[in-house]
Amino acid sequence: MNQTSSIVRLQQVDKDYYLGKVVVPALRGIDLDIAAGEFTVIAGPSGSGKTTLLNLIGCVDVCTRGNVSVDGHDTAKLTERELTRLRLERLGFIFQSFNLVGVLDAFQNVEFPLLLQRKLNKAERRERVMDLLKAVGIDNHSHHRPNELSGGQRQRVAIARALVTQPRIVLADEPTANLDSATGNAIVDLMEKLNGEGTTFLFSTHDPRVVGRAGRVVRMVDGRIVPPGAETAAPQPLHA
Repeated sequence: MNQTSSIVRLQQVDKDYYLGKVVVPALRGIDLDIAAGEFTVIAGPSGSGKTTLLNLIGCVDVCTRGNVSVDGHDTAKLTERELTRLRLERLGFIFQSFNLVGVLDAFQNVEFPLLLQRKLNKAERRERVMDLLKAVGIDNHSHHRPNELSGGQRQRVAIARALVTQPRIVLADEPTANLDSATGNAIVDLMEKLNGEGTTFLFSTHDPRVVGRAGRVVRMVDGRIVPPGAETAAPQPLHA
């Protein structure tokens, strides 16, 4: 895949964290290209680096070494204002911890990115927000604040907020982790529909419902991407 066809490109990316004088490598030598329109899953055990990878692509963290390009922009060369604009205009991020604003109700949380964009009038914002709240099955709780919602309901609000700006790229960190089977499948159906309309999706997940419907699965272990087929090369455990 060449660089011009990649909406996301990572080249020899390392990410280190520091605990006092101890260096903890989270990502090591990551090379990854994501083409526009992909529906890709990053799979791997806890601690393999999936969330760190999404944070770098989502411009909420920076790499220690290497290069991260998003939608044609070298993120290391962008100012803070330019990074903010990139996140607002091009990216939708579904955080594992929801990151909802506690003083805002569900409707206001989803509407908030649209207010920052300043592109739609009040009626247009309301229509788009309510359409998405209905699509994720939370429209009957539009006036509830996060502390009045269950974990699954908060997850659905977070998903609607990530999709409301109609971003080119959606990054989703375990988006179905707090959802029952029926709701989880409905959310993946919605994401597949949006993907068919051109939105690029990159998931971090353990959920076989999502992995099984991915167009591509990238597997990670210990901060590295495992080459296709390599994960099946290890001896399998014996069962009595």
